[in-house]
Amino acid sequence: MRENDPLAAFWMPFTANRAYKAHPRQLAAAKYMHYWDVAGNRILDGTSGLWCSNAGHCRTPIVEAIAKTAASMDFGPTFQLGHPLAFELASRVAELMPEGLDRIFFTNSGSESVDTALKIALAAQRARGQGTRTRLIGRERGYHGTGFGGISVGGIVNNRRWWQGLPGVDHLPHTHDLSRNAFSKGFPQHGAELADDLERLVALHGAETIAAVIVEPMAGSTGVLIPPVGYLQRLRDICTRHGIILIFDEVITAYGRVGGATASGTWGVTPDIITMAKGLTNAAVPMGAVAVHRSIHDDVVNNAADGIELFHGYTYSGHPVACAAGIATLDLYRDEGLFEKAEELGSYWADAAHSLKGKSHVIDIRTIGLVAGIELEPRAGAPTKRATELFHACFDNGLLVRATGDILALSPPLIMEKSHIDEMFGKLGDLLATIA
Repeated sequence: MRENDPLAAFWMPFTANRAYKAHPRQLAAAKYMHYWDVAGNRILDGTSGLWCSNAGHCRTPIVEAIAKTAASMDFGPTFQLGHPLAFELASRVAELMPEGLDRIFFTNSGSESVDTALKIALAAQRARGQGTRTRLIGRERGYHGTGFGGISVGGIVNNRRWWQGLPGVDHLPHTHDLSRNAFSKGFPQHGAELADDLERLVALHGAETIAAVIVEPMAGSTGVLIPPVGYLQRLRDICTRHGIILIFDEVITAYGRVGGATASGTWGVTPDIITMAKGLTNAAVPMGAVAVHRSIHDDVVNNAADGIELFHGYTYSGHPVACAAGIATLDLYRDEGLFEKAEELGSYWADAAHSLKGKSHVIDIRTIGLVAGIELEPRAGAPTKRATELFHACFDNGLLVRATGDILALSPPLIMEKSHIDEMFGKLGDLLATIA
């Protein structure tokens, strides 16, 4: 017997399904800086959808590129074959990466990009004659998607406790320090020494057992944790000294979010591998990618026997429609100077966010680029409830934000104007007063 409930069939991801379906909030349309719900109410997008629509919604050049390509070649396999759009997009992405990271492997999501990067790191160590290097190091409170590799190196407890992760994984401490760094603008001043815990793990396990370290330059999904001054450089130095491959997960920070094409390039710390997704295609078509240093690529490819050098890939790697969306997206970023927006609006954005200091329940505000994290004091006996209620109140009053734990995260499209910033933080300030 079929159900009459039109919401029943869709098992929603990362959602309290019972609560949502009792009070659904549905989006029906999007354009530039706004969504519209099914009732026709306009909602200012304060999160670029889900950290991903950096150029705004339903941009005509991207829509047209998708339609044109879908009409001429809806799919083309890249196993032992190829098509020009995949090679063109790979070259375009390579041009934007830090020097040397010019070999691009396409995936379909950030989760797939992370698992791909971990596999490449293991393959590279083996190709170098370092087959004992199988251990992977992540970080507490890190989020690296939902593949078994990403869950294993990730450090968000609820993602880990449900599933059996990979063996041989360890974690660095997170860098969040409210006691010393509360209400920071830009890089917090305290905590660079936390990178030195990698030396402890080297002493514990032996450098000859460690293949790679993976961190987000800025941890987004766990609530905007910004690296302390000097922290990333110390990680880079330790990895170099011990022959450990350093992976930056830039699924959130790439494509203008903190200025420039990558946080790595903007902040002057170059890893060996970068993962990306989201802003690569403006989220119009799912796609991810891994940028790999040429030396790692060459170690894997040139040291392999004849035939397939890396036994890994996806049916949709380099999908032609996704490639078309990616090329059109990169054109928009370039033509509209969107990577420069974080620098142009950064100070105004930070001042507006920090104007909420002293508002009800706010215990920390942290900003960098065009990202803000607003941490609320947890409600006694009901952690996360206060932020969830504020998330709902914002949506019902025409503003989309992201709630993660007791933190609100904002990461709006890069096309925003100062008036949008005023509206976002004005509404947040008013609504904070309504939440118990």
